[in-house]
Amino acid sequence: MRNLKVTIAFDGTDFSGWQKQLNAPTIQGELERVLGRITNAPVILHGAGRTDAGVHALGMVASFETHSQISLAALLRGANAILPLSIRIIKAESAVPDFHARFSALSKTYLYSIETGPIQSPITRLYAVHIQQDLAINAMQQCLQILTGTHDFASFEASGSRDKTLTTGRGSVRTLKEATLKEINSTEIQFVFTGDGFLRHMVRNIVGTLLEVGKGRKTVEEFKIILEAKDRSAAAATAPAHGLFLKKVHYR
Repeated sequence: MRNLKVTIAFDGTDFSGWQKQLNAPTIQGELERVLGRITNAPVILHGAGRTDAGVHALGMVASFETHSQISLAALLRGANAILPLSIRIIKAESAVPDFHARFSALSKTYLYSIETGPIQSPITRLYAVHIQQDLAINAMQQCLQILTGTHDFASFEASGSRDKTLTTGRGSVRTLKEATLKEINSTEIQFVFTGDGFLRHMVRNIVGTLLEVGKGRKTVEEFKIILEAKDRSAAAATAPAHGLFLKKVHYR
């Protein structure tokens, strides 16, 4: 039995997220269908995480076991010949027997893209959220500094996504090693988040609240109070899915 690791890029626009569903197109579903055809046996694919509908990836990682002796080059070539153009396996490699794309991951990096200005380019409309006004960059950077480190991110967790009566595990506490803002050009900015784990909708809820600060509707101090409240209702609306990219999954 071989354990294989694949790195995947995808445009999530036309998919109902990563996780396989019975009556909707998903990234996992397409990959399992194609890899099963290539290896001549059913494939169970373990992803490093689950992305929501409309979210994209530059470097999602998944692993699966197979008895097939197909070469890595042939698997890569064959799968990409069958997969829809919006999904590509960009790397295939052998992994140690106990490697698991999800449980072996140390951290993940997400990007969130914003385009400002009066008119959005039609080329970027599916991959960046358009904000017509200029944003207060310095204020948002101060908020990002507040987020760096270990915190209870309950204020930025999707409502009803976790059984809060459970006393085991780490609850909504996560560590952000990086929370930064990059000015790509005069009209494009990217938020970058690297952390040891992310709650459901955590990045999008953080971005939604950061944008309120950027628009001058909330202050940096109010942002800090929202984080400390540990209450989803204190934060702003969830930012749209199409601005979010899973950039990289980090392993040892």
